[in-house]
Amino acid sequence: MSRYPLVKTVLALLATAAATGAGSAYAQLAAAGVVAPPPPADLVLYNGHVLTPSGWASAVASSHGAIVALGDDARAKASAAANARMIDLHGQTVLPGLHDMHVHPMSAGTAEMQCQIAPDSTMERLLATTAACVKAKKPGEWVVGRAYEPAALGAAPNKALLDAIAPNNPVILTDVSIHASWVNSAALRLAGINRDTPDPKGGVIDRDARGEPTGVLREAAAFLAREKVPAASRTDNVRALQWALDKMMSYGIVAFDDALVTTDVAQAYADLADAGKLKPFVRGCLISTDPHVITYRQVYARARFAPTCIKILTDGVPNDSHTAAMLDPYRQDPGVPHDDRPNGLLMIPPAQLARDVIRYDAMGFTVKLHAAGDAAVHESLEAIAAARKANGFSGLLHDVAHNSFVTPGDFVRARDIGATLEFSPYIWFDSPIVRGVQQAVGPERMKRWIPVKEALDAGVFVIPGSDWNVVPSVNPWLAMETLVTRRGPGGSGEPVGLAEAITLQQAFDLFTINSARHMNAADRSGTIEIGKRADLVVVDRDIFAVPITQIHDTKVLMTIIEGEVVYTQPAA
Repeated sequence: MSRYPLVKTVLALLATAAATGAGSAYAQLAAAGVVAPPPPADLVLYNGHVLTPSGWASAVASSHGAIVALGDDARAKASAAANARMIDLHGQTVLPGLHDMHVHPMSAGTAEMQCQIAPDSTMERLLATTAACVKAKKPGEWVVGRAYEPAALGAAPNKALLDAIAPNNPVILTDVSIHASWVNSAALRLAGINRDTPDPKGGVIDRDARGEPTGVLREAAAFLAREKVPAASRTDNVRALQWALDKMMSYGIVAFDDALVTTDVAQAYADLADAGKLKPFVRGCLISTDPHVITYRQVYARARFAPTCIKILTDGVPNDSHTAAMLDPYRQDPGVPHDDRPNGLLMIPPAQLARDVIRYDAMGFTVKLHAAGDAAVHESLEAIAAARKANGFSGLLHDVAHNSFVTPGDFVRARDIGATLEFSPYIWFDSPIVRGVQQAVGPERMKRWIPVKEALDAGVFVIPGSDWNVVPSVNPWLAMETLVTRRGPGGSGEPVGLAEAITLQQAFDLFTINSARHMNAADRSGTIEIGKRADLVVVDRDIFAVPITQIHDTKVLMTIIEGEVVYTQPAA
């Protein structure tokens, strides 16, 4: 080894870094003069509070989107090119950019252009809001809106209620979960739905005692009406998507999974990218029921849009729909009509689900499986296990999304087959959504509602997904706080599933390094280190130093993606 003194020096420094955890290997090598000085930086952030894996620094600098200097102000400033952008942070905190592993951005943007129903609306308030939307339309035009929560209405949705305020317009309102829609008689006629229409595969047409459709369409049945709504234009789709991306970047989100990509959505990403306006890094989960977008996926692929994921819906939701597949029956309250799906609804037979996951795994796709009920979670894990057995471990981190209820033995199963569990952290706390679920399953099962801690304790790889705009907010700071408190923002309300509370560090890791690993980007993102992308968020507080109940109110001052400032808080 004496013939190779440089190699000895490098190996010794790497060993010391690994043993002590003191600083990045690059920083130690640079300090020893083993590596060349960094390339000239074009962006320098100094006089700040910068979180790194080995502690806090005061400055970070990047060149062509990559972090090239990290440490004290003098070191970062020394790396600056003559024309570098120099930003004095005035002590503000810099964190790695955040990820959201389950969002529906174009749906969120589109909803902004439609009739907006607040999730906590009573029936009276919903009808008043909808009537105002009807008034703004010409006779015969569709009125499209969301997001009502059945548990908050205080009365059962019925087509007659909408008929009274919209006799000359078809109306379709979609609930919070997006798994059910409520329509009036005009919409039913256009959809061709009457008492003789059979339930479609994977769907339910609610009916009254006489067998007449009530106007509530669940799961696949809702598409019978939704497909009659005139499609948005390509321009409108791009505008809706841009609005949503701007909103996400204002919260510090630099990368995400779009959890349901159709051909129209993929085209909107491509259009934004071609115009130079797609800033976040996006993995698109192509909906398994759209063969066109799967076949021609590379037509839409761009530098920041990777259509490398497939979305499969295995069940519905555990609210009044009773469509999430549960191992134990739903609660049957007195006065609530019994339905013919006491354990919910599996959308895909288990054998078919296994064949699909095996096929997509062999094609090189990561698979995201919607599974809210514990029976659906179990079958999703069985399908991933079948793919591991058929294809070997491909390195693809297939994930089961939502996991509202999980039987304890399936945590070990998930860990052993290398499956990821993705939890939706915006509904830990009391809300109309949660009250609707509790009404459906009873209080005992709610003690293990969204069991994040159990998953982490079992060694399962865990990631977060907001499911925005199914939920009303994409704010990751709210999610981090409530992951720890299991209460409403600011510590309000009663706790929900308090035994599943985790630490702030665990919550933060879910949104940063865990998510980066799941996107196969841990070498590029997830932490602030030399050599990684300059994906950074500047915030108004050190979230690790303030009371936990103040984290939801964190304000993002600046979001930086690959060295480009893509969001700056507007001046007051």
